[in-house]
Amino acid sequence: MAHTSASLMELEERYGAHNYHPLPVVLDRGEGVHVWDVEGKKYYDFLSAYSAVNQGHCHPKIVGALTEQAKKLTLTSRAFYNSKLGEYEKYMSETFGFDKILPMNSGAEAVETAIKIARKWGYEKKGVAENAGIIVVCEGNFHGRTTTIISFSDDQDARANFGPYTSGFVSIPYNDIAALNFALMNENVVGFLVEPIQGEAGVNTPADTFIAQAAELCKERNVLFMADEVQTGIARTGSMLAVCGNCTCGNTCERQSTYSKPDLLILGKALSGGVYPVSAVLADDTVMEVIKPGQHGSTFGGNPIAAEVAMAALEVVKEEGLAPHARELGAYFREKMNDIIGETDLVTKVRGKGLLNAIIINDTPDSSTAWDICVALKDNGLLAKPTHGNIIRFAPPLVMTKEQMDECVAIIRKTLFEFRK
Repeated sequence: MAHTSASLMELEERYGAHNYHPLPVVLDRGEGVHVWDVEGKKYYDFLSAYSAVNQGHCHPKIVGALTEQAKKLTLTSRAFYNSKLGEYEKYMSETFGFDKILPMNSGAEAVETAIKIARKWGYEKKGVAENAGIIVVCEGNFHGRTTTIISFSDDQDARANFGPYTSGFVSIPYNDIAALNFALMNENVVGFLVEPIQGEAGVNTPADTFIAQAAELCKERNVLFMADEVQTGIARTGSMLAVCGNCTCGNTCERQSTYSKPDLLILGKALSGGVYPVSAVLADDTVMEVIKPGQHGSTFGGNPIAAEVAMAALEVVKEEGLAPHARELGAYFREKMNDIIGETDLVTKVRGKGLLNAIIINDTPDSSTAWDICVALKDNGLLAKPTHGNIIRFAPPLVMTKEQMDECVAIIRKTLFEFRK
């Protein structure tokens, strides 16, 4: 007997840990900007698996890279060399302009890796006393849910009752260059870990000057500038990296004055096109050389499938011009949202960059309004999720056309007007 959406949700409820609160929709198939539920209803995906599916669902080039490599060799561990890893590392190094890459699997693993590298660099290169190293982070951050990462989170749902917590972190307000300047006066600071745009915090977008000024301050104080681009990277915000600022080349380029090159670059999500878990930390030799054999690793990190998938995913971004497309379509989307804001007081603001955007619902964070709107959007054929109570994040696959965006704007407008005050 074929399962229904209701029966499949019941299975998850009964046998799965209740660590997520998904919208009541059971997806069965995806292609490009669309997904279909088990009953065959078609939806626009406006979440993109939290920006992992920038290249669209089941992109044939990326899926093809996975399936062809899976027929040949899937895993060797790092006990041996494999025929794909070196090629992948060279491709990543040349694409992003760093000497070295350390391959991992998930975004949280990559953040943990960057934290370890920064601390070791602080002790061995900067001369900070062992175990005294401090990493500065920002309020409202979301870097993952491992024990160390939640230790410096202020999200009580992620943090409460998971202690004791890891020490060595100082939190400052996001987008506050004066607070960062004060924090960096402590000579024990080894790194500043920051999201160029805070996605989980509701697409909290800083001043245009914040990232560049932060990078310059870190350079002056001999502190590693650590950019978590797990969600903002790979063309999502209109350039290959969000730290590229407003460059128009569609790629990372040190010659661009707006490019604030991180000392540690953290990538994940769309690095795989949503096809296979792939993450990475990139750095130049002066930083990465502190890691020696046996000091860090992962059984699956740098496996042949991951290498092939990641190269294909990045090739799609370049070949299809997804960075400039996201920049143009994102500006168009925010223009249309502002038109809606002018017609109703239900939405107070739209913010974002490229195709990473959010609208603020005119209600309290503890209200159900944003959730109810997302359920109604689902009923009308568009999938999005609220974050921080009264914020709805909109992040469709970057392959979306202007015509499709117009259809989606019409769905959003229709749905919001059903709720307008």
